[in-house]
Amino acid sequence: MADIVKQILAKPIQLADQVTKAADDVHALSSFKQECIELKSKTEKLAALLRQAARASSDLYERPTRRIIDDTEQVLEKAFALVAKSRGNGFMKRVFTIIPAAAFKKMNAQLENSIGDVSWLLRVSASANDRDDEYLGLPPIAANEPILCLIWEQIAILYTGGLDDRSDAAASLVSLARDNDRYGKLIIEEGGIGPLLKLVKDGRLEGQENAARAIGLLGRDPESVEHMIHAGVCSIFGKVLKEGPMKVQAVVAWAVSELAANHPKCQDPFAQNNIIRLLVGHLAFETVQEHSKYAITSNRNLSIHSVVMASNQHPNSNTNTTTTTNNNNTTTNKPNEEDKQGQIPHPMGNQTSNQMHNVVASTMANNILPKSNSKPPQPQQQQQQVQNNGNVKQIHQHSQNHQQNMSSLYGNSIKGRESEDPATKTYMKAMAARALWHLATGNSQICKSITESRALLCFAVLLEKGSDDVQYNSAMALMEITAVAEQDADLRRSAFKPNSHAAKAVVDQLLKIIEKADSDLLIPCIKSIGHLARTFKATETRIIGPLVRLLDEREGDVTREAAIALTKFACTENYLHLDHSKAIINAGGAKHLIQLVYFGEQIVQISALVLLSYIALHVPDNEALAHAEVLTVLEWASKQAFMIQDPSLEALLPEAKGRLELYQSRGSRGFH
Repeated sequence: MADIVKQILAKPIQLADQVTKAADDVHALSSFKQECIELKSKTEKLAALLRQAARASSDLYERPTRRIIDDTEQVLEKAFALVAKSRGNGFMKRVFTIIPAAAFKKMNAQLENSIGDVSWLLRVSASANDRDDEYLGLPPIAANEPILCLIWEQIAILYTGGLDDRSDAAASLVSLARDNDRYGKLIIEEGGIGPLLKLVKDGRLEGQENAARAIGLLGRDPESVEHMIHAGVCSIFGKVLKEGPMKVQAVVAWAVSELAANHPKCQDPFAQNNIIRLLVGHLAFETVQEHSKYAITSNRNLSIHSVVMASNQHPNSNTNTTTTTNNNNTTTNKPNEEDKQGQIPHPMGNQTSNQMHNVVASTMANNILPKSNSKPPQPQQQQQQVQNNGNVKQIHQHSQNHQQNMSSLYGNSIKGRESEDPATKTYMKAMAARALWHLATGNSQICKSITESRALLCFAVLLEKGSDDVQYNSAMALMEITAVAEQDADLRRSAFKPNSHAAKAVVDQLLKIIEKADSDLLIPCIKSIGHLARTFKATETRIIGPLVRLLDEREGDVTREAAIALTKFACTENYLHLDHSKAIINAGGAKHLIQLVYFGEQIVQISALVLLSYIALHVPDNEALAHAEVLTVLEWASKQAFMIQDPSLEALLPEAKGRLELYQSRGSRGFH
């Protein structure tokens, strides 16, 4: 950068020398001799400042340097032209050369402004110690836009100041970015991102927080976020989430959520820098069991916490059988393929953890049970027992190494993180969930990474026990993940299959919130259940009832979302639409839907009519529909202009009405 600044300064220095030489050449008899002497004096002063700037080129802040030197260069060109005109040769030329007196006065003022600008540039680029906290004031160039000068000053401090000064400068930029979108644009245009990222990486705790917060506020549009990605924000944020203090990590997680929300194309660059894995680690800390605790648990009656142990075994594990001896009875349990696929992979994905798990299992099976109840080992078993006895001595060391690996993977050491105050831990979880929410939106690959980790279990626990922000962000994250799963059959089958313990835990918590129907989490939970409609079996009878009861909800938003969710159960695309349609009728849904079609808000009317039409289409011969006079409702709806013009009803309503007329006309005699 020093070479660039020297190149910028070279031409104005040469121009200043030319002005000085030209002023010396003005003839003594010229009527402008005195004015030229004044211009020479100011030009020499300006030249001295320019040479000082050239010597300090390595410290100069490039953005204001360019602006100020460009303006200074234009002033010197005008000064040279004026002096050259004043030094005309020959008596007649000197006598008849006309230069307005105001021209010299204006030029002197412009040179004074240039002197002020270059002086300010030298002061603002000096280190804090050299400046002695002097008030820098406004340079003349910023007279029409004072805020630009303030931005320059704060960014210059980020480049040259001490850590405390840089922290204060970052805080000032936070205030500016928060107040006005245009100020944020100026901060980016004037080169503020680079030093802010450097402060995030190398600053003290408060400075790191301020810088990360500024970056989150500045990423308000795709262009700004793209600029940050090119500046290296993804790798620096990944480093902080792995090694930084938790307070800083929480602000960084918030910043990630802001950037991802404002520019979804940054999702993949963040994922490539292990951000997803690190955020899940923060979410899992003190939420579910640590992977280093190798407990042997039964697959029956698993709690949310204990189910983690079923997730630890990697799908490629070589352990295919587990032999348990009890009361002289030996049984061999072979896990079927569906159970193996339902297990969540170990995030480390290495063979060491699998081998260690196998060693512990074998050792417990061979050593914990009473010897009197054990059969004599066969030769192959003896060889395996010898190997296990050799390996068990290394278990403690393996556990310690594994704990270190987990700490390296997920951030600070467990001991360090446990010492954080509860408020910081809670905020960290809330921001980690918020970041995962926005990173997962519309991205199948990231959703797959999240669901293959411990995140689903974490979300289930946090929905039940988390604070308000943690619960809300977890619910929103699940809503986005399930929305992607609704469109991605592979993700839906792998993450939300019926025998998945994590999926069951999530659905249980979603249903609890829907059944209570009294929290801000209700709408995202309703949407999540709707997105998962294709994953539920016909025998899953606990889903439909709570959703049908919400059709009687007074709040229009809740009622509409309940109708939309039920529509995903009853629509033709759902393979079990016939069973689900009957379940909705049996739960009393027809009565509620008729009320909504007649008397609901317009946006609710449409959603209710779509659901009622699907039910009439699939089970037109149902007696409950005849008794509820659903045909009359559909006939009335087909005469309402806003209903028949809705794209979702254009073809569906006439078809449902026709099916209902056919079956109810034929079966009506049976009803009387």
